[in-house]
Amino acid sequence: MTTQPITTSATYTAGRPWLASTHGTDQTETVTVDASKLVATTHYVASTDSTQPYSRLLSGLPLGKITASGLYGPYDPAATDGRQAFVGLVFDEALFAPGQPKIPCALLWHGVARASKIPGGIDTTKITASPGGALIRWV
Repeated sequence: MTTQPITTSATYTAGRPWLASTHGTDQTETVTVDASKLVATTHYVASTDSTQPYSRLLSGLPLGKITASGLYGPYDPAATDGRQAFVGLVFDEALFAPGQPKIPCALLWHGVARASKIPGGIDTTKITASPGGALIRWV
C-alpha cells in the first residue's frame, strides 16, 4: 500500500476598493481585534465553504481601540469604551477560525480612503481628530 498525499488550495483575492492611494500602505501596524465586537455580514464574511472553514475580516473596516483591554473593535462614534475614537482601517482581509476570540490584522493608520467604499459605511463628519487618532484623508 502506498500513501498518496493530497493537497488542496484556495485562492482569495482581497479587493480594496476603499483604498484611494498607496500612501501609507508600507507602514501598517499589527493590531489585535476583539472578535466578540464583530457582527457577521457587516464586519466579516462567515465561511460557507466546508473545505475552508475560516471567516474573513473585511478589508477597510474602520477600527477604534478598546480602552479597558487594549484590543481593537469596529469604530462606533456612539461607543463609550474607546471605540468612539477612529484609529484606522483594516488593511488586508484577515482569516479567522470559528470561535477565535482575537484576530490579528494590519492597521492602516495613515493614507487616503474612499468613504463611499468602506464596509458597513462611515460618516466622516462624526470623526473627531485626536493626537493618537488616524491620519486618513477621505475622498
